[in-house]
Amino acid sequence: MTFDARTIAKDFPILSRTIRDGKRLVYLDSGATSQKPNVVIDAESDFYRLHNAAVHRGAHQLAEEATDAYEGARSIVANFLNADIDEVVFTKSATESLNLIAYAMGNAQIGNRFHLKAGDSIVVTEMEHHANLIPWQQLAARTGATLKWLSVTAEGRLDLSNLDSLVDASTKVVALTHQSNVLGTINPLEDITRRAHEVGAVVVLDACQSVPHMPTDVKALDIDFLAFSGHKAVGPTGVGIFWGRADLLAELPPFLTGGSMIENVTMESATWAPAPRKFEAGVPNMAQAVGLGAALTYLSAIGMENIHQHEISLTKYLLEGLSAITDLRIIGPKTTDLRGGVVSFTLGDIHPHDLGQYLDSQGIAVRTGHHCAWPLTRKLGVPATTRASVYLYNTTDDLDALISGVHGAQKYFGR
Repeated sequence: MTFDARTIAKDFPILSRTIRDGKRLVYLDSGATSQKPNVVIDAESDFYRLHNAAVHRGAHQLAEEATDAYEGARSIVANFLNADIDEVVFTKSATESLNLIAYAMGNAQIGNRFHLKAGDSIVVTEMEHHANLIPWQQLAARTGATLKWLSVTAEGRLDLSNLDSLVDASTKVVALTHQSNVLGTINPLEDITRRAHEVGAVVVLDACQSVPHMPTDVKALDIDFLAFSGHKAVGPTGVGIFWGRADLLAELPPFLTGGSMIENVTMESATWAPAPRKFEAGVPNMAQAVGLGAALTYLSAIGMENIHQHEISLTKYLLEGLSAITDLRIIGPKTTDLRGGVVSFTLGDIHPHDLGQYLDSQGIAVRTGHHCAWPLTRKLGVPATTRASVYLYNTTDDLDALISGVHGAQKYFGR
């Protein structure tokens, strides 16, 4: 099908509304959360309207329908990632998915391959979102392991010059983002996964900013675990995905315990169901999972490569437009080489929060702040930035509005 962002935008009802005294909504904050097409809204509401029942638990027709819809969504996710269906675990968010793997490793007993102890190390990067940093900090503190990290260069790329010495025989986990939510940098995974596997470490990938925006094949990436959130992929809030290789999920202890995740229970002990059920204690987010299935079906119909190429084109246009503005500094790579549709910047001595508020007065929604990445912004010497993030429904008209808005802010603040 021919890619037409203007036609696609018509599928998203919120994009037709006006804000701030009748101004057109220019939504450039999809890196925080994406907007939702009608098919997703309808899928979630139809589940509640027509099929609502606890999955896996009843013999009546509604329970059967709910279970079929829920497991059908799991199959859609698996196909989207080129994964096996039993490798897909539903969570409430990517943050929960990353905490799942970190806490599960903390639960591992001596003899389990995931058991960590003093002398072991966990390797992350300086560009991590707090959701893929703090769980590992806490795991290191609980187990006595050491937290290490790959540095970020001034250009906003990972410095891999010390990769082989940093990832060594002590390393048990290498956890990193696929695409930075601040810099837009897409990290080259091949050398990192190769080195991690050479020393027997597992690779955990935070794919929140990549899965919704480009084709993702977990087998081709040669990773071990992956997390992403539904709400950034035109899906509902309240649902995330934790993916892991089947052999590793079989060894990984559970994170939460309770109903649905058990095989057998006595008053003295319990045994666990196989994955994915082992990691889905309690009644899951059923309607949200169904909504996510509809979202990924929608994205697949448009084509993930089409979406990716559209975003590259928009990012190039935005980088060129912003680079021409006096006193504007782009934080991160200045080209589209291994770069996604997230552009953070500062504007002279205008505080990003002030700039964001001015842009909002013009109907332009951007993000301001440290973007849940304090160590990164401190490293780059910027307490906060203004961030514009594009998606499949954005057009160059949206970017022209942002560029014009930045010029307007300079005049408004007398710069």
